[in-house]
Amino acid sequence: MKTRTIGDVTVSAIGLGGMPMSIEGRPDEDRSIHTIHAALEAGVTFFDTADAYHLHADEVGHNEDLLARGIASYGGDTSEVLIATKGGHLRPGDGSWTLNGSPEYLKQAAQASAKRLRVDAIGLYQFHRPDPSVPYAESIGALRDLLDAGTIRMAGISNANPEQIRQANDILGGRLVSVQNQFSPAFRSSEPELRLCDELEIAFLPWSPFGGISAAGGLGEQHSAFADIADSRGVSPHQVCLAWMLAKSPHVVPIPGSSRPETIRNSVEAAELELSSEEIARLDG
Repeated sequence: MKTRTIGDVTVSAIGLGGMPMSIEGRPDEDRSIHTIHAALEAGVTFFDTADAYHLHADEVGHNEDLLARGIASYGGDTSEVLIATKGGHLRPGDGSWTLNGSPEYLKQAAQASAKRLRVDAIGLYQFHRPDPSVPYAESIGALRDLLDAGTIRMAGISNANPEQIRQANDILGGRLVSVQNQFSPAFRSSEPELRLCDELEIAFLPWSPFGGISAAGGLGEQHSAFADIADSRGVSPHQVCLAWMLAKSPHVVPIPGSSRPETIRNSVEAAELELSSEEIARLDG
């Protein structure tokens, strides 16, 4: 598979988002493990998760633990795998989401995530979402401290605007390696952040690249240009979508969520799909 770079690490051009394996509508564990193994077999070396990817209050870190066990049980070489996780966004267990961006909490959360991931240092740790009750600089300062302490190897942010990206990179002393924002054919308002990441040579990780779990199945119906090009190429609209994102910048690494082996295999094939400039212009329109 083609590769991209996050910080000083070379990863697969397509990653796997683990969220669908652990929230509402989660599959049985065997299918999730098979999906993780299928991703590894297809050449995926980048996996994205968060401590908040769970259902119930007593299972914080469900997806982190699941990914760790799935990768550990794979029979092949996993030495090149990079797992990214996030902290600062919580699920109390009642279906709601809350925020905690305090430095004390983020440091505790990172240490707990490292234990669940079975690593001495987290490969990539990302501040999940800004907390309005905590100055952004203080939250990012916690990432700086985690880097300096060796608890995490690389630092990133999620759901950030251009000003926050620049601020985070300054606080981290130029060590910000990734920005994970929502981006899809239906949600394109993160184009400024994508362009800034390209300028700063920081990885841009689009979450929900197909528009979210409930919308992914209807991608082609909702966006006719993607369906038309997919038909002409003999591929799926989802592959066209990922190829379109990859064509936008050498720093884009899409992380489609998947809970079935066949869907991650389909996504991986997008890395080999080269779109023409005319096709890209049509999809951009």
